Amino acid sequence: SPEVSDRICKHMNDDHADAVALYAQTFGNSPDTEEAEMVSIDPQGMNIITKVKGESSTVRITFDHVLKDSEDAHYTLIDMIKKARQSVSNLKG
Repeated sequence: SPEVSDRICKHMNDDHADAVALYAQTFGNSPDTEEAEMVSIDPQGMNIITKVKGESSTVRITFDHVLKDSEDAHYTLIDMIKKARQSVSNLKG
């Protein structure tokens, strides 16, 4: 629902801005993202506004399954950040 989307986005942007940028860099095909803001999430994916060199654009990231509820969203986002951090450490490795 829009209310759940707003709540999740606010939480992610306020408390996990680094994770939102990492989602865009890793899953959104936007490796040069400097800033990112999650603007919506739905059962199929999330929309993130990215800033690259001062230019804003919207990135759509599709989930690997359809989310069932907000708890599923929570665990899916955690799983995705673990994968993103793993891929970053592999690149630096």
